[in-house]
Amino acid sequence: MQTYCNFIGNRFVGNTDGEVIIVRNPATGEPVAQAACASRQVALDAVNMAAKAQQAWRNLSAAERGAHLQKLADALIAQAPSIGAALALESGKSLQDAVNETRYAAEITRYHAEWARRIEGEIIPGDNSEENLLLHRAPIGVVACLIPFNFPVYTLLRKIAPALITGNTVVVRPSNHTPCSAFEIAQAIGIAGLPAGVVNILAMSHATAAMLCTQAPVGMITLTGSVNAGRQVLEYAKANIAKISLELGGKTPAIVASDANLEQAAREIAASGTTHCGQLCTAVERVYAERSVHAPLLALLKKELAAYQPGNRAMHPECMGPLISDAARHRVHGMVERAVAAGATLELGGVLPPGPGYFYPPTLLSNCRQDAEIVQEEVFGPVLCMLPCDGMEHALEMANDHQFGLSSVLYTENYRTAMRFANRIEAGELYVNRTPADPYQGYHAGWKRSGLGGDDGKHGMLEFTQTRLVVMKY
Repeated sequence: MQTYCNFIGNRFVGNTDGEVIIVRNPATGEPVAQAACASRQVALDAVNMAAKAQQAWRNLSAAERGAHLQKLADALIAQAPSIGAALALESGKSLQDAVNETRYAAEITRYHAEWARRIEGEIIPGDNSEENLLLHRAPIGVVACLIPFNFPVYTLLRKIAPALITGNTVVVRPSNHTPCSAFEIAQAIGIAGLPAGVVNILAMSHATAAMLCTQAPVGMITLTGSVNAGRQVLEYAKANIAKISLELGGKTPAIVASDANLEQAAREIAASGTTHCGQLCTAVERVYAERSVHAPLLALLKKELAAYQPGNRAMHPECMGPLISDAARHRVHGMVERAVAAGATLELGGVLPPGPGYFYPPTLLSNCRQDAEIVQEEVFGPVLCMLPCDGMEHALEMANDHQFGLSSVLYTENYRTAMRFANRIEAGELYVNRTPADPYQGYHAGWKRSGLGGDDGKHGMLEFTQTRLVVMKY
């Protein structure tokens, strides 16, 4: 069983106390690796190293920082087989999907490297004819990056690339479910030759993470995770009034109009709800269909979902993989059982499969109530609930009647309907006639309890800056 050490100042550092985090393959339940669990002192050393490195890193030109990021992207591509192998083992993804995630992470790294000559300030007219106002964009300092388990390679680079190009340094805490791929990325960082201390990656307990996030050099905390995790980060930020960027839970509605292409809608909704066993914050979880197409769409969805069979993707890459843990599987199943007990009709799935691994079948529920837990709470598993609606105005009302507002989907051939939803949907994203894919040149940001701030594009990059106004009299 492989052992990983923490990455601080471009060196891999073990723990003197010997405490480790055991990593399990969710497709088998068997332990596959262990990672050194950073002590409080090791975490403090990482923060101090990052703070020291930031003084020199911020003084490089943006073009020089961009050149470093291009080398990192090259190293990620070269190391994609080893990063992908670690990711597949710890997450239950197929090897091909895991390698592709690494390659996509290299692409977002290149994208942010290209912002080097585009980080712009402003010149603002003053009230005095002999005065100019210069608004600069400046780095924040040390950024704590808290990474989720579902897409840990892509999300890690999604956060550190914009942080680095804008002159910050980072301390990364990967999920304890998926730390191995993060330490394989550390190998690529060493190969790329980034200055020591610019990127530090540590596995740690929640208590140590809380301590790290409240240290004075940490000027920003960025998290992709649950609403409850976001609330914890808000508490951490109080210590130093640190800037925060939170991408939290989602409950993507797919609204299907009577004029929609039902075959396309069913095919894409089923794929969205089952990708990585539904463990996406933008996965479709609730479907609102006009009454005239509700029954045929239900039949099509049932057929499409039945084609996704759970299985070990290491041997059967065409299968749908596992949930991340046994606790996650029982949580999902409990939600399904409570939905059925409350009156929902179980159309497909809804059983705990026998045998090893944390598998759960594609599950389809109809006759759901808008106020039911299964409609109002994030499942984060391969479960779709269907509700009929009396026209598109009713569908819009139900889609917006929710605590989450991350992503949304609309299937229609009517441009008036599309524009009405574009203007009135209460979500950070609307995808028309397709399901979410988070284009990295866009801006992935949630409304309501789905988050604060956001990732990707120009606006995601600027999250990692603060402003300085210079009033210059001449």
